[in-house]
Amino acid sequence: MERDKEIHNFNHVFNLVERKNISLSGVKKIDSFDSEEFLIETIMGYVVLKGEGLELIKLDTRDGVVTIKGLVNSFTYVDEVNKKNKENSVISRLFK
Repeated sequence: MERDKEIHNFNHVFNLVERKNISLSGVKKIDSFDSEEFLIETIMGYVVLKGEGLELIKLDTRDGVVTIKGLVNSFTYVDEVNKKNKENSVISRLFK
């Protein structure tokens, strides 16, 4: 628990250089990743990073910093509340 409190004190910064080198701070954990997609929990919510040839270069759990290289195609913040509401609305429309 103490570790989470430390990370909450950091700023959340996303730095992308020439769509090839990504540095992300304020990271709590990486939920999943492969060469095409990363799912990262940050202090500002979940982030989905999609691309090609993505590779984890550095993971600093103490400072909450992640460095990734590869071609970035998209970077999206996922709002879980809105995601659930959208799913419910689609399901409700199907059964009306």
